[in-house]
Amino acid sequence: MSKISRVQARPVVIPVTLDVAGSNRSTTMSICYVEVETDDGLVGHGISAICDVNIVASAVNEVADTIIGENPLDNEKIWEKLYWTLTPRGQSGIGSHAIAAIDVAIWDLKGKILGQPIWRLLGGARKRVPAYATFGFDFYTRDELAAAAKEWVGRGFSNLKMTVGHNALRNRDSGETVDEVIAEDARRLRAVRDAVGPDVKLYIDANCSLDFFHALKLAQSIEELDIQFFEEPVTHNDTRHMAELRRAVGIPLACGQNEGVAVRFRELLAANAVDVLQPNVVITGGFTQCAKIAALGASYNTSIANGGAWIHYNMHLQAGVSNGTLGEYHYLAIEAYKRISDDLIEPVGGWLEMDERPGLGFTIKPEAIEEFAQG
Repeated sequence: MSKISRVQARPVVIPVTLDVAGSNRSTTMSICYVEVETDDGLVGHGISAICDVNIVASAVNEVADTIIGENPLDNEKIWEKLYWTLTPRGQSGIGSHAIAAIDVAIWDLKGKILGQPIWRLLGGARKRVPAYATFGFDFYTRDELAAAAKEWVGRGFSNLKMTVGHNALRNRDSGETVDEVIAEDARRLRAVRDAVGPDVKLYIDANCSLDFFHALKLAQSIEELDIQFFEEPVTHNDTRHMAELRRAVGIPLACGQNEGVAVRFRELLAANAVDVLQPNVVITGGFTQCAKIAALGASYNTSIANGGAWIHYNMHLQAGVSNGTLGEYHYLAIEAYKRISDDLIEPVGGWLEMDERPGLGFTIKPEAIEEFAQG
């Protein structure tokens, strides 16, 4: 019987260069990278992101001793132990990120021990996952955005997502008003719709950067553009405002990628506040909790979709459960992962074909982690 013998987390910052439609940009992507090793030499890995990865890595390393000696097949037992250590009073945030990173690694080990891919251990609902390309970042000009959209359609994607809001509430004292931000968002969206035509499906994501009034104003101004869903339209994923917005506009609403506890998804569903749930396995407590959130969604006849990037982890959830749908092929995250792994599944015609490799099904290059690790 395998037992956990080592748990180690490291913050990793990966340089990324984006080159689409002649527009070259350099940036970085940060992850908390976790390895869980057994006494018989098997190693599973997990990550978390969209957070201060240094703090998450510290939290993981702080609680590592609590699961030494556990059987990695006992993911429920391990998850509960981590929960009561890190979030004993229902907190989310950093604690949930740390649990997620460890839990993903546990499931990677579980798959390797059992010789099965995670998507099959979760239920094996389907072998193909449709993907949408997140390409439309705020650093693109309107013309660059339109050109990039056409290029991604040329790469075989018929589902495209772009950001809106652009931290408008956080930056409202910087000289540009929230009204000005959303007015430009509407112009950018029309430029993309004109560039790709009526048959390409468009999605938008405000990253919780708008208040209710401006989210409503933006949604009403773009309803004719046939938006598939409006992700994280309001700050805090405010349940009351999400419900009011859903009643007021015809655009489906999605959120949940950064929620840390399952009860938040229950609240959103019970309030009729959301059309699509978006648990993210590297943030929302790992596969163990996300499978429960998917089941909760199924009881409300509500689908789940991947928001928050990291498709090569989240595709297992989308393929594994019956109400899974889209994976997010996030351009920044994909380019980062191409620097630390060389055996990722690549989409063909906008679809990812799941395979039979055990666990997560791809490997991380140790030398790349050493190169980009921060301490």
